[in-house]
Amino acid sequence: MTDATPRLLPWSSPEGKPSYVLGDGTGLVSRLADDVEEAQLSLADGLVEDARRLLDARNWSPGELHLLTVELTESLTEIRRIATSRGARLRAASSADRPA
Repeated sequence: MTDATPRLLPWSSPEGKPSYVLGDGTGLVSRLADDVEEAQLSLADGLVEDARRLLDARNWSPGELHLLTVELTESLTEIRRIATSRGARLRAASSADRPA
């Protein structure tokens, strides 16, 4: 195993706690995490488009706004986890590039 920074995975443990993987980023779990992150980002893009359409129509129901709020909150939570994970990996890579 390499001396790598733990990677925050885009899913939680069954207890709802953050999940991490150690490695060089080429293993099965890392590749699966990359695929899940890509799917989450793609879903967020679609949700933003849906939100814009709904809000532009200006004839939404309270139920539609509630559902939109729930979906946006879930998506924002996922995207924030991705950003946290990627930011930590960028900082680790940047630190590794600096001379000791």
